[in-house]
Amino acid sequence: MTHKETLFGDIFKANSKKIYHLCYGYTGDDDAANDLMQETFMKVWQNLDKFRNQAMISTWIYRIAVNTCLSWLRVEKRQAKEPLTNDIIENSTEEVSDKNEQVDKLYKCIAQLEEHERLIITMVLDELPYAEIADISGVSEGNLRVKIHRIKNKLTEIYNRYERF
Repeated sequence: MTHKETLFGDIFKANSKKIYHLCYGYTGDDDAANDLMQETFMKVWQNLDKFRNQAMISTWIYRIAVNTCLSWLRVEKRQAKEPLTNDIIENSTEEVSDKNEQVDKLYKCIAQLEEHERLIITMVLDELPYAEIADISGVSEGNLRVKIHRIKNKLTEIYNRYERF
């Protein structure tokens, strides 16, 4: 096994669950999430030699995953689906499609944010602990709370503008 293969194996073990959850958040579909996770790690493998430690490796992988998911949504014009929890299954079909529409709109609005903002808000939606988000994004925890507040306000503005169309 080469050094690159060993390194990649460690990176995959440490990050694959988080990246799967991130992709599932965008797709709401197990197969699509698996495909996007594999595509993300293919890009990681192909670009591993170019990674220069300016950012933490997990931040770099998150960026690749977010961009992979966003282009999947854009290119395929697929709707982001809400994961099928028991509450949703019990709800009427109308409510589910309404929820899908809202989630779809939310991800379209997120796509309009700057890259670092998309990265942070995606991790917030993925319910990662603030300490971990701070670690991955390279922002202090105190500063992170301020950034998240600003990103939420910006997202609300974009969402409200979107509503008018």
